[in-house]
Amino acid sequence: MNQLTENVINWVKEKTAEINGKKVIVGISGGKDSTVVAAICVAALGKENVFGLLMPNGDQKDISDSFKVVDHLGIEHDIVNISEAFREIGAAIPGFYQSDAARTNLPARLRMSALYAYGQTINAIVMNTSNLSEDAIGYATLYGDSAGSLAPLSHLTTEEVMEIGDDLGLPHDLVHKTPIDGLQPLSDEDKLGFTYHEVNELIRKGVHGPHYDMIMKMYRSNKFKTDIIRIPYFDPHYANFLTAEHIE
Repeated sequence: MNQLTENVINWVKEKTAEINGKKVIVGISGGKDSTVVAAICVAALGKENVFGLLMPNGDQKDISDSFKVVDHLGIEHDIVNISEAFREIGAAIPGFYQSDAARTNLPARLRMSALYAYGQTINAIVMNTSNLSEDAIGYATLYGDSAGSLAPLSHLTTEEVMEIGDDLGLPHDLVHKTPIDGLQPLSDEDKLGFTYHEVNELIRKGVHGPHYDMIMKMYRSNKFKTDIIRIPYFDPHYANFLTAEHIE
């Protein structure tokens, strides 16, 4: 196990102890971020202290990946389907179904509400599963997946998250799964028009790739989200060329 993995595991141990927490809850989507966060928590606290919540919105095509995560880790889990709440709220708001932004972001906010309600019911800390690469370009829902009580990955790039997942011996297909929101067949990178690798090279090395201007425009437009949501986070003390002193 490399030093980064060991450090983030120790951070989870220390932070949960600081707030007198023993148990954590993780929303399990079947993607790499929630998979890696759950695995870090198992390594830090033991599988008996990690609870996985699956929250499909109706039918979820890749729900089998979520079950694969909880089965691999051996953690207790439950399912809360948010479809009825989504439909009722949507039906109550005039013009809701004509707004792509509203339809896209409501499920993430419903899932975070479910996580906190379930977490308080079982006395568990809600773990944030955002990563630095997605946060940098605004690929997170304000008060949805950007929320939580502790953030192990929010200052780690997608490639560093995958590195930790590999270190922890997680299934390769889960750790290296292509990011996709499930709303359409295009991957996140296809919709963005650039790769997370290009974002990561900019963040860690200051490399200005072919889509630099586009990335910086998205960063500046969405920075308010990370400024508003201030969650205790694991700091790997790596270079970040998206900080103010590097972009002014």
